[in-house]
Amino acid sequence: MAEVVLFHSILGLRPAERAWTERLGAAGHRVTTPDLFAGETAGDYAAGEALRDRVGWESMLGRARAAVAPLPPETVLAGVSMGAQVAGEIWAERPQTAGVLLLHGPCEVPSDPRPGLPVQAHLADPEPFDDEGFIADWAEAMRAAGLDFELHRYPDAGHYFTDATLPDHDASAAALALERALAFLARL
Repeated sequence: MAEVVLFHSILGLRPAERAWTERLGAAGHRVTTPDLFAGETAGDYAAGEALRDRVGWESMLGRARAAVAPLPPETVLAGVSMGAQVAGEIWAERPQTAGVLLLHGPCEVPSDPRPGLPVQAHLADPEPFDDEGFIADWAEAMRAAGLDFELHRYPDAGHYFTDATLPDHDASAAALALERALAFLARL
């Protein structure tokens, strides 16, 4: 069983993140899903960007830090899209994390990550918010840092393909991402 913190997307804490929480919980993992937007959600990416900007990155990080403070140092850091960036920020402050799970978005590589740390990422192919050159460079940086890095791409899936409420949804890709994520957490 892993302790996991799952940071939501730019759309806020919505049913998609709650569904992941339930699925991971059913597999025996304990999942915390902090609400970085204090109850607000957005219906599309543009509204989500406006919400993120209004709440402010530092406020979101403060809420993320408060949520992880009582959790064990080895808690797995997970994030959905924008939440992957939040997970990356927290990772830099919690080097004892057991692993990093990134859904629908990359994060920065900390300046001194623990060699061999398991990191798994799930991205659309192509990824509409990051060009392929950036994705290739990012994957190379993860590997060059000595991380145990797995990158899974999902051809022709939309950016947020695991969210059944969005046009991006791809049921097959979502099922495969969940299966791979569960196997990743089982190994930790």
